[in-house]
Amino acid sequence: MIDAAPDATHTTPTGNRMTLVRSMRTSVFVAVVIAVLDQMSKAWALRDLVDGRVIHVIWTLQFNLTYNRGMAFSRGTGVGPIIGVIGLVVVVMLLLSLRRADNVLTRLATGLIIGGAMGNILDRLFRDSGWMRGAVIDFIDFQWWPVFNVADMAIMIGAATMIVAMLKYNSQIERTDGH
Repeated sequence: MIDAAPDATHTTPTGNRMTLVRSMRTSVFVAVVIAVLDQMSKAWALRDLVDGRVIHVIWTLQFNLTYNRGMAFSRGTGVGPIIGVIGLVVVVMLLLSLRRADNVLTRLATGLIIGGAMGNILDRLFRDSGWMRGAVIDFIDFQWWPVFNVADMAIMIGAATMIVAMLKYNSQIERTDGH
C-alpha cells in the first residue's frame, strides 16, 4: 500500500510545533480579546447600573445588572464553584484540542468559547464573596430571555461556529473520500 506524502507542515517536529503555535496564536488572540471585552463591559455595568438603574436601549432590550451564582441562564443557583471548576477543565481541554484545529473556523470558534469561559470564570474566582464564591455579572436583558453578558454571547456564537466548522469539515472529507 502506498501512502500519500504527508503535508509539509507535519513532516518534522518543527513543522508540527509551528502548526500548533499558529493554531494557538489565533485562538488565544480571540480568547484574550473576548475576555477583555467581557470584563470591560462588566466593569461598566457595575459602575453605571448600580442601585437598580436600568437603561432602556431599544424595543425590549435593556441593560439591567444581575448577579448569577448558578450556571447558564441562572439555572442551578449555588453550584457556581462546581461550574467554575468544570469551566477550567473545559478551557484546558480546548487548549489541548488546538493541536487538531486545522482550519481557521475551528480556531476562531475555540477562541470564542475559551474567551467566554475565561470571562465568566474570572467572575466566579474573584467577584463578591471571594475565591470561587463569586457571581457572574449579567446585564444584557431582552426581558423575554434570561439576562446574559458578552462572555455568554461569545460561548454561544463559538458553539454555533464550531458546529458549522464540523459540518463543513465533515462534508469536505466525504467529498474527498468519494462518499
